[in-house]
Amino acid sequence: MTPIDFERLFAVLPSPHMVLDSQLNFVAANSAYEAAVGRTQEELLGHNLFSLFPDEGDSGQRLRTSLRRVFDSGESDTIAYLRYDIPRAERDGGGLQTRYWSAVHIPLHDKAGKVAYVMQNTVDVTELAQRPPTSLLPFRTLSGETELLQRAREAEDAYRSSMSESADFKRLFQRAPAMVAILDGPSHVFSFANDAFQRFVGGRPLIGRDVRTAFPDIEGQGFYEMLRAVFVDAAAHNAEDQRIVLASPDGEGMREAYFDFAAHPIQDMHGAVTGIFVQGMDRTEHFQSLQRQRLLVDELNHRVKNTLATVQSIARQSFRDTGTEGARLAFEARIMALSKAHNVLSERHWETAKLSVLLEQELAAFEPSRIELSGPDVDLSPKAAIAFAMVFHELATNAAKFGALSPAAGSLSISWNRSGPEDHSMLALQWTETGTASSVQPLRRGRGMRLLKRIVEGELDGHLDLDLEPRGLICRLQVATQEVENLEESHA
Repeated sequence: MTPIDFERLFAVLPSPHMVLDSQLNFVAANSAYEAAVGRTQEELLGHNLFSLFPDEGDSGQRLRTSLRRVFDSGESDTIAYLRYDIPRAERDGGGLQTRYWSAVHIPLHDKAGKVAYVMQNTVDVTELAQRPPTSLLPFRTLSGETELLQRAREAEDAYRSSMSESADFKRLFQRAPAMVAILDGPSHVFSFANDAFQRFVGGRPLIGRDVRTAFPDIEGQGFYEMLRAVFVDAAAHNAEDQRIVLASPDGEGMREAYFDFAAHPIQDMHGAVTGIFVQGMDRTEHFQSLQRQRLLVDELNHRVKNTLATVQSIARQSFRDTGTEGARLAFEARIMALSKAHNVLSERHWETAKLSVLLEQELAAFEPSRIELSGPDVDLSPKAAIAFAMVFHELATNAAKFGALSPAAGSLSISWNRSGPEDHSMLALQWTETGTASSVQPLRRGRGMRLLKRIVEGELDGHLDLDLEPRGLICRLQVATQEVENLEESHA
């Protein structure tokens, strides 16, 4: 039996056929196709379909989407009725001519089972489409060709009706402030990208392109792998403050951007993943503002530290010849306590400082077994943190000199809690020293005590109570939680 010459068979088929590669370039076209489009083999082969027959409108988008769907799914796709104007050859007068087509796109697989080419069988139905309606017979007596055209028109009408119903929703997505994109198939071909998404990526062409073609500059940043995992595993992926490096719109260098996004699998009625829905929010400006703010805070921290060091140096010089060494040391110790509190706040970017951290820092030089701390986790505002740091310093200094933290003395217990209704709650702290020496002198209204009262009752609008009982000093203070801000009920 003589083998069939399929190349010759393809060439003599009476219906127009052509074959495209994955880049949508012509690799074959039969004589009927040449006649249908008015182009020769030499004018077609090796050239891109949309370069020879451009259409940036709805028809071009439908044709491109259908072809890409075949490459991605490995299944045939049909366009029942499509108006697609094509350029008239210069030898025929040039310009555009209105044509109507019906097309079937068929996948051609390689030995590995991957779609290597798509073959198009197209029918030019322009003559039937432009036939006057009065020439059409009743439906029951329509010829085969006219009936086919009628059904194609009905399919087109249904398509346009569907598009009309969804047009308002599409406009909403198109103009939404959040980024929205839809990727089709395992190659992640863009079938939709709204204005916000286009602005974020610098206006580069997306529709009809797969992610790797549209974004070659994100190679190695993990996004290809993430999209593949969403498609293969049918599992959503969410990220916040995600960094991405993109080519600049002007083509000069790269730019850094940040965004929050979520990628969700799109599934058909059988649960098979057909695409990915991506939504996100551009966070670049916000992130850059935070970076600038942190730089300013770091610079402020550096300058304040230098100022504190200068104040300390001035104090040392001022107290040198006065003969009041104790006053100088007390002053320097207070400056150091202020500096330590400043460091704690700097580490938290001047947002909050934990009460327990300030206590632990001030009491770090003493034996831990002699100290007990208990209370909920309290986040102090910067103003309250500085005030409490000075209070703790004065009490710790007094305890080290005369009280429970002096050599061979007793122990210290510090507890705090929150009480009262939520909108008028109070933060109460008690500093209790036990086992102090019996020779401790009665309390006097010295500089330390005046400083404590000024801070608690003046700066924090609270209440301070100091008692020297036989067992040792007890200091109680109460401050409205609104004066110290965030209080969280977790143990320190």
